Amino acid sequence: MTPRVYLAGPDVFLPDAAAWAARRAAICARHGLAAISPLDARDDDAACSHLPEWQRIARRNEAHIRDCDAVIANLTPFRGPSADVGTVYELGFARALGLAVFGYTNCPVPFTQRSLDYVLTHSVAMGSAGRVWRDGDGLLIEQFKRHDNLMIEGGIAGSGGILVVPEDEPADRWRDLTTFERCVAAAARALTSPARAVRARGVEPRSGSTRDAKHRG
Repeated sequence: MTPRVYLAGPDVFLPDAAAWAARRAAICARHGLAAISPLDARDDDAACSHLPEWQRIARRNEAHIRDCDAVIANLTPFRGPSADVGTVYELGFARALGLAVFGYTNCPVPFTQRSLDYVLTHSVAMGSAGRVWRDGDGLLIEQFKRHDNLMIEGGIAGSGGILVVPEDEPADRWRDLTTFERCVAAAARALTSPARAVRARGVEPRSGSTRDAKHRG
């Protein structure tokens, strides 16, 4: 059976979101994956017709994730130093369901530097002995040499997935699909591996992954 992957990310806010989803789905298909977009309708949508639109969207997206084998999340920083909060919620939701989670970004700058840049733009940052940084409110700035908040990368690594980060930022961080396709290829290899097929049949319990939590492409 073709593995189904939910494509999480702020791409849904693009002006041509539906066409963009179709383009990314075609890339997934080339790698043997069936892509599910947050924009895709469901046969059971009518059951939520009495709810306000925002709640219908939330219910539909959670249902899509439940029906998938994995999530591929666009973690490019969105309106701040970190990934889109809705995408991060979906990543955590998938992780709690036991799904594999794969992430990619078109921004190579580490999370600590992005946080410092953001804080310095909006207030001040204070450094202490040992270069422990705090923001203008005295709150600690995370410094684990990760690409995003430790819980995001921890969830990806714990699920057996990877985070794909480019060496250099592309000219258009919202339209370049190079890193996305590398992530799709990695997900396809993992989701179609013989070991995963055995686990899916329940022959042996899932073991921890030895793959790197981050892959630079």
